[in-house]
Amino acid sequence: MKTRMIVVSALMMVPLLLGACSPAKTVEVACEDFSESKHVTRQVEVKVGEVLTVSLCSNRTTGFQWSEAARISDKAALRQTGHEFIEPGEENGDGPVVGAPGEERWTFEALRKGTSEVFVEYSRPWEGGEKGEWTFTLTVLVR
Repeated sequence: MKTRMIVVSALMMVPLLLGACSPAKTVEVACEDFSESKHVTRQVEVKVGEVLTVSLCSNRTTGFQWSEAARISDKAALRQTGHEFIEPGEENGDGPVVGAPGEERWTFEALRKGTSEVFVEYSRPWEGGEKGEWTFTLTVLVR
């Protein structure tokens, strides 16, 4: 009876463990990269079902922010599932650091094989504000 309970418990844990280990890829671009070029491009390869995270330097104290929704060329291959701003110091528990750059993160899910481009721009969103001060284009190859 005890052995059977252990086996049943172990079988119930397998889906939880597999979910926690879902494959993921991350593409990160630092502020220094945008200092070298205002228009950065990258390429990444992911598998169907994989989660892709894009992390870009962002300093909202300047009035600039990245596009909330990414432009995706093939929405049948890739879908945006999230977007968030991470305050500077928030990740390591130090608390906010006024004036320092944080990061903006988008998450995407690879839906089917294909190639899709993801595009976002760093602008001052109000009317008359600077548009496309920085741009980021990512070519995603879904295998």
